[in-house]
Amino acid sequence: MNRSSKFAEFLVALAVAGLLAMFRYILSRKKLPADLPRADEPQRASGTAGIKRWVLIAVGLLAVLGVGAFLVVVSGIVPIKASSGHWPITEWVLQFAKSRSVATHTLGIETPPLDDPSLVLKGATHYAIGCRPCHGNPDLQTPRIAQQMTPRPPYLPPRVPNWSPDELFYIVKHGIKFTGMPAWPAQQRDDEVWAMVAFLLRFPEISAEEYRLLATGGIAKVNSELPMPDSPTLRDTPRAVTENCGRCHGVDDPGMAAFPKLTGQRPAYLFAAMRAFASGERHSGIMEPIAAALSLTDMRELALYYAGLPQISPLFSRAQSPFAIERGQAIATGGIRSQRVPACVACHGPGTAPRNPIYPNLAGQYAEYLVLQLMLFKNQHRGGSSYARLMLPVAARLKPEQIRDVALYYASLAPIAGTK
Repeated sequence: MNRSSKFAEFLVALAVAGLLAMFRYILSRKKLPADLPRADEPQRASGTAGIKRWVLIAVGLLAVLGVGAFLVVVSGIVPIKASSGHWPITEWVLQFAKSRSVATHTLGIETPPLDDPSLVLKGATHYAIGCRPCHGNPDLQTPRIAQQMTPRPPYLPPRVPNWSPDELFYIVKHGIKFTGMPAWPAQQRDDEVWAMVAFLLRFPEISAEEYRLLATGGIAKVNSELPMPDSPTLRDTPRAVTENCGRCHGVDDPGMAAFPKLTGQRPAYLFAAMRAFASGERHSGIMEPIAAALSLTDMRELALYYAGLPQISPLFSRAQSPFAIERGQAIATGGIRSQRVPACVACHGPGTAPRNPIYPNLAGQYAEYLVLQLMLFKNQHRGGSSYARLMLPVAARLKPEQIRDVALYYASLAPIAGTK
């Protein structure tokens, strides 16, 4: 046995001896004559003295316990190695504390509707990138590295039914201390957290094949293998597109309504957006980690790639909401003078007037995405490049129904070429 081990044993023995001595003192201590109340002293004084005595004993006991605990920690014998696992009592205490904390802190949280398929899709694609390495998927329920973590990250489908939607929201958003569960990278984006909750609620009932299609945004084959790089559509496709971006934004088409269309945007805007995501100036727990891993060269390559894709006319028809589109067109082209809202076309088109290339084109964009972005601006939760601040007062003055009308108008337009 080396010297450090002997010293640790000595400290532990000293702490135990001190505790035993304190307990022996408490059990064997008798009243001394000086402790007895005098004949002319009120009985209340005697009771007060007794209370003070027991308070002092309790304080002394706590002090000894504290010193003993400190000595044990200083000795270094408390194991911190993940390979040792937790004692059963430690595991129980941590799990009980977690459940009680979540139950208390979710009081008052209101769960929004979570049956929108686009929310499930958005949550699934991020789960595949951010959560699967620890929590697994139907094809690999216990990833090898995660098996050696303490506590071991659970495979989620059997665990999800134990939590309510608001409790899942709290856990996903804030993470869990003393585990590897991180908080959501962008605390401002509750909409993204709810999308993850929507997916988790569906997770227990989906098959492995359905999971693969959701997690890859439909761009992967059923056997989870991406198309071969030498295929005609992917021959000149940046690697980042096939590995990450294509899951949500498509490889050679506009992708799905759960995510914004990148085709039709100008390279300067796409490059500025990725830099804003990477720096955290534009808030997104989904995009921030992905953009932060890109080099400036990658960003430029992606911006040029998506801006150069051929434009596809929107499936949205003006016949779906003719009156709403008409109202939205009036706002977009003329603004709302009484609310001090400028015309949208001055910055976002369509039109022939020169515009700042960092301003996004809105024509042909999904209405749901435009509504989300304007509401984030309205609530000051979006962030963005140095020009994003210009949208804060504009969005703040728009009513929710006006935001919807403008979004429907732009969704009904044909896309503008991204290089213009």
